[in-house]
Amino acid sequence: MNRKTLWRVVSGVLVMMILICAGAADCSAKKKVVREKILYIPHDNRPIVHKQTVEVLEKAGIQVVTPPAELLGDRDNIGDPDLLWDWLNKNAKKDLTAAVISSDALLYGSLVGSRKHEYDGDEILARADLFAEFRNKHKKLPLYVFGSIMRTPRTGLASGYEEPDYYRYYGANIFRLTELIDKRDSEGLSPREIKEVNFLQRLIPTRAIEDWMGRREKNFDANKKLIDCARDKTFDYLLLGRDDNAPYSQTHSEGLKLLEYGRGLNSYLTTAGIDEIGLVLLTRAVNERADTSPKVFVRYNTGRGGFTVPAYSDEMIDDSIQAAIKAAGATLVEDDTRADFILAVNTEPSGTTYEADNPLNNGAARKGTKYFADTVQEYVEAGRKVIVADVAFANGSDNALMEQLKRRGLLFKLQAYAGWNTPTNSTGFALSEGLLSSRMKDTGVNELLLRRYLDDWAYQANVRKIGANQLYWLGGDGRYEFLNEKRTAAAESCASLIEDFAKKNLPNFTGNDDIRVRFPWNRMFEADISIGR
Repeated sequence: MNRKTLWRVVSGVLVMMILICAGAADCSAKKKVVREKILYIPHDNRPIVHKQTVEVLEKAGIQVVTPPAELLGDRDNIGDPDLLWDWLNKNAKKDLTAAVISSDALLYGSLVGSRKHEYDGDEILARADLFAEFRNKHKKLPLYVFGSIMRTPRTGLASGYEEPDYYRYYGANIFRLTELIDKRDSEGLSPREIKEVNFLQRLIPTRAIEDWMGRREKNFDANKKLIDCARDKTFDYLLLGRDDNAPYSQTHSEGLKLLEYGRGLNSYLTTAGIDEIGLVLLTRAVNERADTSPKVFVRYNTGRGGFTVPAYSDEMIDDSIQAAIKAAGATLVEDDTRADFILAVNTEPSGTTYEADNPLNNGAARKGTKYFADTVQEYVEAGRKVIVADVAFANGSDNALMEQLKRRGLLFKLQAYAGWNTPTNSTGFALSEGLLSSRMKDTGVNELLLRRYLDDWAYQANVRKIGANQLYWLGGDGRYEFLNEKRTAAAESCASLIEDFAKKNLPNFTGNDDIRVRFPWNRMFEADISIGR
């Protein structure tokens, strides 16, 4: 072999080695790419804010790190904020791509803890100061925080036994008193209403109202501190939810003051709702990391539509939806041809929000049912990505709408659906799940749709009422609010009812699936529904 030929061979080998090394380096670089990994601390351990929220992120290919269930507060155990801070500091690893954290969990132990704790104000504010310490240790970690402006339930029963004991007896009076005071501050009261205020102030025990207002003052001061954290860039974003409230209420009054306190901040927002906002901020974290802002067009049912002020809210549903779109890192567009997603909102045409167990929710078509179903069908058939927020009824699906979607074969042609709990819970959750659906496989989208149909449609709008009536037949001590000895039997009965409902109504339900139900908070208001084989 002459020198020229030898050089060609050597050169060829060198080129091959360079290519191999480059490929190896490229592979090595690919292996070093960190999978998206978000630390998430929910405000308690209910399925919707904990495991179901995490499930949405995981279907989108995102790893989520959450505290052990025993550290999260529940109905009876309000949680331990100091233990949660310890867990957070130990688990804030360098491989995290974001952290989404409940301030209620880290200040009071949980959402219920914010309503029942006995911490003094200085102790709460000292915990709020820990966010700045956390930021100094993790300067490059995007930090998103969500919290609550304390709710004002209309009655003791509506409080779900999650307020101090006196609220069972004086809850309706406390609500009415704060409703009138808020109205007085906004527009004034009539002579009769002034007399009613004086009467209520005498009727409600001083100790009860001082305790209730005192805890709210601590929450208000803590929320101002959190807004300061957004102002000084301790937080990348702060979202405060106005928990169950009304157009005139103590929650509404405090919300206005906190809105004014944070005016001008692009990294702070307050909106009606609470249980959906963890997922909203998780969605924002994903969108900001991807440097994307999906475009959303909102389409309402006929009638009052976006002007509807739904139950449990102090603002028009369109205001809440615009806030959710902004907080999720998406963009509202006025032209549906420019939209990546169509958010179709099933409002009741009259503007009234009924409870899902209302006799009106009997499956018979009402005004707006066909119109809305036609709207959804037209968008789907045009190849658009449609998200349905079903808010004509609170705490469950609109049976008439669902029957239409079933008949038209649309149930599993949507990107996302929600019809659970309050209207703002449903709109924010459906929106966020829909925005993340573009990162999911079709099977993942369908599995999430199935979960919502089993929970919101089968259980909440139908089976829950039947199961509640069956409690009278079951042996042992227990009732709707506290199942106690009837808990296991009620779960088995509801599982059977859900399975029968699914076989009849859900084409993707095989009949070979095993439905299991738990009542983690010892009540029938929410159920943890799982599917096994």
